[in-house]
Amino acid sequence: MAHFTELDSNNIVLAVKLGCNIDIQNNGGEQSEQAATHFESVVPLSEQGVKYVQTSYNHNFRKQYAGINFFYDSTKDKFICPQPHPSWSLDSNDDWQPPITYPTIIDDGADPRIWIWSYNWNEDVYQSDNTKGWKGKKLNTDRRVHTDTATYDWNGTAWVAE
Repeated sequence: MAHFTELDSNNIVLAVKLGCNIDIQNNGGEQSEQAATHFESVVPLSEQGVKYVQTSYNHNFRKQYAGINFFYDSTKDKFICPQPHPSWSLDSNDDWQPPITYPTIIDDGADPRIWIWSYNWNEDVYQSDNTKGWKGKKLNTDRRVHTDTATYDWNGTAWVAE
């Protein structure tokens, strides 16, 4: 199945819709304007929609499979994910990166693992102290429960108890 994104006037994805591969082949081929125009004749745009652009479910073109609220950069001919947090910035590959690197210590290092880190980004923490942002807890791998009630901060190289 072919997939087309419906874009608004700011190139924001409003919806992703299914099309027919044979229609793509018979109307200009993959990624063509002709195929998108044909798709529009079969599936009219919504009131906010201004055009269709094909996206690849298998990530074969236009960087990645697009979802609602993705941005289509027509100059780069790729879809870019929504910014996950205000402090994150795009890298040279158009991937969002946090201002503090992702945690590299993700488990206890044992074999088999006893616990892993359960962590997430906290924008409020980062805004109040730009040396912090990742918050973590230890999670038991057998029971998937927190074995340690303490919360830890990732400082870029290690987990530090609060």
